[in-house]
Amino acid sequence: MVPMSTSPSERIVAAASAWPGVTTAHGSRGELSIRAGKREIGHLHGDSAAHFGFPKDVSRVLRAQGRVGPHPAFPDHQGWAARRIAGDEDVEDVIALLRLNYDRVIERYGLPTP
Repeated sequence: MVPMSTSPSERIVAAASAWPGVTTAHGSRGELSIRAGKREIGHLHGDSAAHFGFPKDVSRVLRAQGRVGPHPAFPDHQGWAARRIAGDEDVEDVIALLRLNYDRVIERYGLPTP
């Protein structure tokens, strides 16, 4: 477990970076992309929001569970999703959502090679 004294984004990045093949990269719009190999599993906008791309059926289930909402730039796209980060529960669920995408990438494409 990452110490609570760090920021939400630092905690999320530390957790995800511990998974084999995960790297981060800064994007052109200020986002921090979290990647498994070449595939983005999600990205962060500072300490306040996380954005994800899920298959439509997965996204529908996550939305019905209240875990994600529409992506602000693509609200009508069923696969794109967003999660506000307001507290510790949100941090833990963002990590779980990233792990969901990580596991999907690994299952489909195998472990990323360095």
